[in-house]
Amino acid sequence: MTERTPSLSAEQGRSAVLASAFLRGMLAGGLGLGSLAVLVMMVWISSPASDSGPGGALHAAAGIWLLAHGAELVRTDTLSGAPAPVGVVPLMLTVVLMWLVHRAARDVMEPDDEGHTPPSAGSVFCLVTGGYLLVVAVVAFYAKSGSMAARPSSLLLPLVPAVAGAAGTGVWTAAGRPIAPPSWAPMRLHEAMARTRFAGRAEVVLRAAAAGTAVLLGGGALLVAASLVWHVEQVQASFLGLSGDWAGRSAVLLLAMALVPNAAVWGAAYGLGPGFALGTASTVTPLAFTGRPALPDFPLLAAVPAHGPGTVLNWAAVAVPVAAGVAIARFTGRDGETCSRWETALTAALAAVGCGVGTAALTAAAGGPMGTGALAEFGPVWWLTGAAAPAWTALIGVPGALLLRAWRLRQQAGGGSGGGEVGSVLDFLAYADVSEQRRSGPRWWRWRGGEDAAERPEPGPGTGAGTESGTPTGSPAGGGSVPVSPPSPAATSASVPGAASWYQEAVPYDFLPTDPWHERTAGDSPWNSGGSLSVSLSEDPGTPSARPPEAGPTDSPESASS
Repeated sequence: MTERTPSLSAEQGRSAVLASAFLRGMLAGGLGLGSLAVLVMMVWISSPASDSGPGGALHAAAGIWLLAHGAELVRTDTLSGAPAPVGVVPLMLTVVLMWLVHRAARDVMEPDDEGHTPPSAGSVFCLVTGGYLLVVAVVAFYAKSGSMAARPSSLLLPLVPAVAGAAGTGVWTAAGRPIAPPSWAPMRLHEAMARTRFAGRAEVVLRAAAAGTAVLLGGGALLVAASLVWHVEQVQASFLGLSGDWAGRSAVLLLAMALVPNAAVWGAAYGLGPGFALGTASTVTPLAFTGRPALPDFPLLAAVPAHGPGTVLNWAAVAVPVAAGVAIARFTGRDGETCSRWETALTAALAAVGCGVGTAALTAAAGGPMGTGALAEFGPVWWLTGAAAPAWTALIGVPGALLLRAWRLRQQAGGGSGGGEVGSVLDFLAYADVSEQRRSGPRWWRWRGGEDAAERPEPGPGTGAGTESGTPTGSPAGGGSVPVSPPSPAATSASVPGAASWYQEAVPYDFLPTDPWHERTAGDSPWNSGGSLSVSLSEDPGTPSARPPEAGPTDSPESASS
């Protein structure tokens, strides 16, 4: 339903396209809410002892849907009669709902079969986000009259940024995931980012940070799975004791599946060291399980380690952040041979910081209050976990990236061959870079293809003739000129793959002036004079170069050989 929507005719214009983007945002919210409502209604219908009607089930579905977006609910039907907050977000539902928003924004940016031009990125972002938030507002108003109403303040801070972030990533994905400033940014910013290779470095940082965060979550999931197997009897007793019929057990199973990503985040926080809280007076870390826990009866919580000091098995959880640091080193060090040691270390450190930011955000969503009193704190502390993640990953990732870079450079140095011919190509490129710094104007070369390649003039028969003698015409330090002759494609193609095609596509002499002196006779052309082409490398930009005088052609051999 989100991939194919009714097409619009060409006569409807731009306003209809914008309306379609707004409707896609509303459709994404309606699909998530409808899917969750179907599951809740199925559990309610199959329950033999339901104490509420279909209205109560729909209010419960609306409350759970808002909770999955990060909103904090307030339960009024407690045993004590006092309202109790519920802030633990089922992250599995969150992933599904945010994927719907992401896909809606991404699909709007893609042109349809009718050939309609998609709106701008800013318009799509605002319209999709606005359509989805309209559904959120309606659902929050409906849930207000039920037993699980959303706290109004929580609808603004966690919910709106989450929806906006999902829509923004959808627009960014449709645009090709660019890492560059917007088009309206100053040209100096574009040039600075291109000169410092910001896009390439940022891509490496994001990829390494995502890899480190994924390894942390995967390691936490493995810790939880191993603990569940270790405490299988307690898990089974908790699962069977919560409900005596298959409908209730199905509901418990669905809730446990929705909280599996939360358990993975808790396991990652446990491996990092800060652990998690089971109430205001109890903390679980690899070193010890202290305090009196306020532990509800739930199958996933049966995997909590035994009370008391930690053992060697508990200390082994430190392998999770170590593996995350190794992942960051792996993704950073494999690109390290193209940059210096300082750049490699800085890239690994920034990736560790990114891993810490992602871990802190996930930790803040995975925990929260489950009631009043002792249950006011339940789950890992986000700022402690967010500080421990970059500390661990930087401690392992930065030295690991440097070691991997050194090993790759040593491997390349030991297996290199064909140094002479490759060196000639590098010398030519180095000289071209110097000539770029000595002049002003367009770049010293540009890529050409298609019609431009067909219209490229052929060099004269005397091209490069002066390079055979090997006699320089001057010294760059002394302000003279140096003969320039590009390497032949036949010589470089034997040792450098693709060198011939590169040479055919590049036009290295585009920096020559295009004044009327080029239209002289063939005998007076610098390409046909039999000498080598000379370009000035003087330190003073105002020093005259090897360009012939603007006067008419001369017949003297001195002017022809210049």
